[in-house]
Amino acid sequence: MPNPQVHHERLDATFDGISRDDGNTVVNQFLGIKYGTVPARFEKSVPVDTYRGAVVDATRFGPRCPQVDVDVRHLLRLPEDFIIPPEPESEFDCLNLEITSPSVHDIVSPLPVLIWIHGGSQVVTFCSAASKICDPTKLVADSIRAGKPMIFVAVHYRLNIFGFGDGNERNLALKDQRIAIGWVRRNIAPFGGDPEQITLAGESAGAVYAHAHLITGPPVKRAVLASGSLYLSSPLPTERGSGMIKSLNSKVQELSGGSLREAPVPILIQALKDLNVNTMWLQEEPELHDWETRPEQTEELMIGDAEYEAAIWRNGVEMLTGPEIVAAFERNAEWGLHLRRAYQVVQDRPTASKLGALDFVNDARFTLPVEIVSKKLQDAGKRVNRYVVDQPNPFQQSSRPHHAVDLLFLFGGVAFPSNPAADAVSKEMRQRWVRFVAGDEPWAVDKRFAYGPLGECREIDESEFAFRRRVSHCRVLQQAGSSVYMPIMAALTAGRISLLN
Repeated sequence: MPNPQVHHERLDATFDGISRDDGNTVVNQFLGIKYGTVPARFEKSVPVDTYRGAVVDATRFGPRCPQVDVDVRHLLRLPEDFIIPPEPESEFDCLNLEITSPSVHDIVSPLPVLIWIHGGSQVVTFCSAASKICDPTKLVADSIRAGKPMIFVAVHYRLNIFGFGDGNERNLALKDQRIAIGWVRRNIAPFGGDPEQITLAGESAGAVYAHAHLITGPPVKRAVLASGSLYLSSPLPTERGSGMIKSLNSKVQELSGGSLREAPVPILIQALKDLNVNTMWLQEEPELHDWETRPEQTEELMIGDAEYEAAIWRNGVEMLTGPEIVAAFERNAEWGLHLRRAYQVVQDRPTASKLGALDFVNDARFTLPVEIVSKKLQDAGKRVNRYVVDQPNPFQQSSRPHHAVDLLFLFGGVAFPSNPAADAVSKEMRQRWVRFVAGDEPWAVDKRFAYGPLGECREIDESEFAFRRRVSHCRVLQQAGSSVYMPIMAALTAGRISLLN
């Protein structure tokens, strides 16, 4: 197959890409396209609006942001012989994106575009296309076979301290992504995309960012929040960030004698590692004030969770004793006892208490927010399609349908031929996403869609949903209010998240 080319008059560039074959369906990819530049460490990025007549080599993945190495095979239970090649890293050249599309010669009318923001606790790249795990080739190929072709754009952005900033400029990762979304709007047409038919999607931390973009605008046609929202990681006061920056700066000075702005990249990464900084957050800024009451600027939303999202806190919570868990609940005199009993948290039952704490975290950070966000958009007259992922990990079913397992199903980048039930869920999930991105109704809005268990995928009503999630517990949490359950949450989970569970 000859390599595809796109001549882009607006950008004054010719992009050379690659062709992939998925079951005799040809897919084009344009990799490592720079959408922005970083003028200096901790400074706002600026968009790339011209390539000055260059022939752009878009045949190789671009570098990702420097980060502490995290073996994503742990959480996803991938076989130990599944090889993930090392990815290049660059502090200043990491603002790049990948475009996956039908063959450019076969596109006859503008296609809907899905912009993907990856997760990773805002500190690492959790499953890129380069890793093969989240390669969108199969998703785009399935869209072609379904007669609903789409374009997939994956965005890379600054992470950890490089995206957090040193206190002068904040939320650099969010601002990088905004530049990338604007770049796609202005420049996707020559690749065959329709800038008026954008779906903004993300998983976990990617969904946190996607939700933030829905609040801060500009509007997008549709959006997907997979296993995450601003309720998972809400903007925190700048004082909280200042404390972490101060600690990192002290560690960097100890390691090198320099400051955060001056130290070499390896020193910053070592500081993150030494201080065990394994998650970050958005910082409060005017554009995020009152985010809970501001409208999400999208017409259609798909949102859902997996049955065991709290898996990423499992190792940390299991280090707590029964009395420590009880003490976290008893921080609130009015609701503590009621919530503690609802979640079977009993001081002399350590195992039950740990499981109850994880259930509490799961409900407050994931299950309840699905309902809150959904109702807000439904009340505004927007279309909302809700789903649940109840198919367990295909490589270790005892791990349950845990956080991020849906990435295995959605992308199908890792084969699981010995698990036909998981394969059926994988195919069905891609079909439903394809329908949504195309603007079709993926399932009836008065139903939810269940992926699994046992490979069965179908619509379910509210009574069956109540068999799958702790609906009555969520009602109690909502009645108590976030001012009650968030301090309990902080006591149970602060510093205990890990992608190595």
